[in-house]
Amino acid sequence: MKRIIILSTSLLLLAVSVFSKDITGQWNGVLNELKLRLVFHINKTGETYTATMDSPDQNAFGIQVETITFDGSKLSLAINKIGLLYEGEFKTDSIVGTFKQSILSIPMTLTRTPQDVKAIARIQDPQLPYPYKSEDLRFDNKEAGITLAGTFTCPEKGKNFPAVVLVSGSGPQNRNEEVFGHRPFLVLSDFLTRNGIAVLRYDDRGVGESGGNYATAGLNDFASDAKAAVNYLKTRKEINPKKLGIIGHSVGGTIAFMLASEKNNNIAFIISMAGMAIPGDSLLRMQRYTLSKAMGISDEDIAKSQAFMDIVTNLVNKYPENFISQNMEKLTAEALPDSLKGNEAVKEAFQEAVRQLMAPEMKSTLNCNPTEALSKIKCPVFAIGGAKDLQVPADINLNRIKSLVKGPVSTLKMSDINHLFQHSTTGLPAEYSTIEETISPNVLSAIDEWIKKYAL
Repeated sequence: MKRIIILSTSLLLLAVSVFSKDITGQWNGVLNELKLRLVFHINKTGETYTATMDSPDQNAFGIQVETITFDGSKLSLAINKIGLLYEGEFKTDSIVGTFKQSILSIPMTLTRTPQDVKAIARIQDPQLPYPYKSEDLRFDNKEAGITLAGTFTCPEKGKNFPAVVLVSGSGPQNRNEEVFGHRPFLVLSDFLTRNGIAVLRYDDRGVGESGGNYATAGLNDFASDAKAAVNYLKTRKEINPKKLGIIGHSVGGTIAFMLASEKNNNIAFIISMAGMAIPGDSLLRMQRYTLSKAMGISDEDIAKSQAFMDIVTNLVNKYPENFISQNMEKLTAEALPDSLKGNEAVKEAFQEAVRQLMAPEMKSTLNCNPTEALSKIKCPVFAIGGAKDLQVPADINLNRIKSLVKGPVSTLKMSDINHLFQHSTTGLPAEYSTIEETISPNVLSAIDEWIKKYAL
C-alpha cells in the first residue's frame, strides 16, 4: 500500500485510468420508477466478457446476459429472451445509462455499492399459519416429458370441493405469478381457498422448481402444461372433478380458451382475467398504441413506431428463425427503408425487435387467433377486464368473448382497474410496483361470487 502513496501524480492518474476500464465485478442499480433493484455480475476470461443478472425483488437470480459489449467507455448488456437492454457509459466508479424493456425506457445508474429501495407494503399477502391445507407438490406433463412444481391448497375439512387451476400471463412466472414485488396468485389462491374453493398454482416450465425450458416454449407448450395441471387436479380425492375450472390471467386467459374448446376436456368453467380474445398481431399493435398514448408520445411518433414494427413483424412472419439469424445483416438492409439506412441506432433497434418477436412465446402470441377456440366453448365463461388496462384493452376483448362464446357467458368491466387488477391512476406498467394493493378486493369477490353462482 505504501508504494501507491508515493506514486507521482501522472502515474496515479494513469493507474486510475487503467483501473477505470475494469468493469468486472458486481454492479448495482435501481429502477426508481418501479422500485426495483437489479444486480449485474460481470466476469472476463481473456478478452471475452460474460455476465448474469439478479432481480432480488422478483426473486430471480442468475439470469444469463446473452450479449455484453464494452469498448472501454460504452457498455451494453442484452437479455434477448425477455427483451431487456441496458446501455450505459462508464464513469470510473459508476455506469450511467438507460434500461429498456418493451416500451419502457428508464434511466438507471449502476454503482459498485449495493443500493436500496424503500419497501412498499404488500398489504394483501397472507401470513402463516394458513387456516387451510397447503401442499407443495410435483406433477408430470407426460406429453412434454417434464415435471412441474406447484402448490395445492384446500379447506381443512370437507370433501368434493370445487377447484381451479391458475394459469399465469406472459413471461417466466413462478407459482405466485410474482411481479414487481406483488404475488397475485398467492393472494387469489388464499382468498378462494378461505372461501371453500381448492386451488392449484404452479411454476412455469423452466421457472422455480419446474423442469423444462421456458425460452424454447410457445403457447401450445404452455397450454400443454396447463392441461397437465388440470389432469393432476382430477386425481385429488379432495375435489369434485365435475366442478373443476381454470382461471387464466392475460395470456393465461387465452390458454384457458384453448383448453375449454377441446372436446371431452371436462372443464366445468373458465374465468378470463384480461384474456386476449383478438388476434395477437392486432393486440400487440393496439397495446403499443394505448401504452404510447398514455405516456404522452405524439401521434406522429406513434405512427412512425407502428410503421417500424410493421416492418419487423412482416420480416418475422416471412422467414423461419434460422434463416433470419443467419442472414440478419442482409435482411436488415433489405427491410429498412432508404430514409433509415445508415443509422446505426435504428439498425440495432430493428435487429433487437426482430430477435424479440422471433422468441417462441412472442411469435406464437403474434400468430395466435383465439376466434376458433372461443366459438367452440360451451362451458360457462366469466371474463373480467379493467377500464385502465392498457395491455389488453377491456372493451374490444370482452365484447369479442361475449359475441363468440356459445355457452353461458358473463363479462365485467371494472372502473379504475389496470392489467394486474389493481386500482390504478394511469394504468401504465411503471405504476404497478408503487401500488400497495395486489388485487382489488372487488375483483376477488366478483370471482368468488361468480364461481358459486354460475359454475357450481
